[in-house]
Amino acid sequence: MLPLDYKNMNKAQFIERFHHVKQINSEADFPLKEPGKPAAVLLPILENTGELTVLFTVRSRHLKHHAGQVSFPGGKQELTDNSLIETALRETHEEVGILPNEVEIIGNLPLYRTVSRYEVVPYIGFVADTTTLILDKNEVDSTFQVPLSFLLNKQNHLIHWVKRQNGQFPIYFIPWKRHNIWGATAAFVRNLSNHF
Repeated sequence: MLPLDYKNMNKAQFIERFHHVKQINSEADFPLKEPGKPAAVLLPILENTGELTVLFTVRSRHLKHHAGQVSFPGGKQELTDNSLIETALRETHEEVGILPNEVEIIGNLPLYRTVSRYEVVPYIGFVADTTTLILDKNEVDSTFQVPLSFLLNKQNHLIHWVKRQNGQFPIYFIPWKRHNIWGATAAFVRNLSNHF
């Protein structure tokens, strides 16, 4: 494949690169001793005029877990969810008001195990930029968008190594303006960038 200018990449070029046949390395996740709780998130890509962007949420500050952290819309699988895709789409609708029929799922990233004992499948979905966001303020304080070209550039990824269970474990950070994307959310972005 020829080198691609990520800043000018369109939806068709993204999908072509994402679905190529080469083997993709996955970032190290947290090794769970028992199966984790199933969960899913949506990595929403917006087709803005001129450049693709990725939508992030900032979790409400009063939440018991991960308060104020940057994340993707999503959560744990409920008994009423028929699949993890349904989980990701339901949670996205609940958190930011994007209807399931407004999302075009084009694939997923590898399952990622978290320190909070979840097994998360991130789904990649395109959302029209005309979609109106309606935030559930009980769960989401705010949203922001980051150019996909910035996220795919690994020079913008920082790595902090920690000792865990007699080994070294990477924690990724992606600073963007006043926000700090880190932890599992940054690892999802890192896994996406491994496709490019």
